[in-house]
Amino acid sequence: MTKEVETLRKDGFTGFVPVAELRGNSSILPDGSGVYIVVRDQDRAPEFLPVGTGGFFKGKNPNVDLAVLKANYVDSSDILYIGKATSLKKRLGQLLRFGAGSAVGHWGGRFLWQLADSENLLIAWKLTPTTDPREVESTMLNEFISLHGKLPFANLTI
Repeated sequence: MTKEVETLRKDGFTGFVPVAELRGNSSILPDGSGVYIVVRDQDRAPEFLPVGTGGFFKGKNPNVDLAVLKANYVDSSDILYIGKATSLKKRLGQLLRFGAGSAVGHWGGRFLWQLADSENLLIAWKLTPTTDPREVESTMLNEFISLHGKLPFANLTI
């Protein structure tokens, strides 16, 4: 595990479960509200696919040009996406189904599914029972921008 992942663990994030494993056992996901992250814990450079596994939600093609993916990738961070949820189980289930090709409303994060190793991405979460997850997500995104000069790879907006 990288130093960044260890810091996230110390900050209360749990899980760090590969996408492939969660698809077969989503029962381990918590029901409560919180924030979640998608992490790529790899030393090698990412390989981008011209056509990923993301679903065509409302008929829209989720795939983007490889140049867009390369421009958005943040080499200095393992964090690829930061999200929020009133129900982590429901929202992460949507993310996983979208990544498996279903026409599900999880358009944010769609760049994840154009990574060749998307099945190995790790998903972690942090329950926020006393804080609005939108506030926590916003703080995390702003801190990320301060550190790296741009949003995480698959976050398209704040």
